[in-house]
Amino acid sequence: MSPVEVTNISQHGFWILLEERELFVPFSEFPWFRNATIDSILKVEMPHPRHLYWPDLDIDLAVESIEHPERFPLLSKATPNSNP
Repeated sequence: MSPVEVTNISQHGFWILLEERELFVPFSEFPWFRNATIDSILKVEMPHPRHLYWPDLDIDLAVESIEHPERFPLLSKATPNSNP
């Protein structure tokens, strides 16, 4: 078994099984995943301890950012419907 696995995807986010515990990744906190395909979300790797990578999406996340998203504010302020 892989040390990391996506176990469920809903309209609100997805669950990751990581070292015998589950973490929820809400789309509201991690909007990069919102329009991703199921296959690309399921394809997650753990290249280093406490670090996750989705190669199809080129997304890197520290596990700590999932556990405590309030400590890692989003860098991008762009919104899909914003006017220039």
